[in-house]
Amino acid sequence: MVSIEPIRVETEREEDGRILASVPDLPGVMAYGVTEIEAIRKVKAIALQVLADMIESGEEVPEPLRVLFAA
Repeated sequence: MVSIEPIRVETEREEDGRILASVPDLPGVMAYGVTEIEAIRKVKAIALQVLADMIESGEEVPEPLRVLFAA
């Protein structure tokens, strides 16, 4: 398993018991999971896809996440 630490994730429990994970440095990137681990895995996968799309389209990656792509 690979650990992707530079991606900061916040979690909160919803009223229905699900866990919502979000990436504050990428507004709108969020995912639900039954467990905190599941929600974090899902949101990190989405965040990586969003970052890849940003790079592909020439958009600037937010500063806190640039370390992921340092050469």
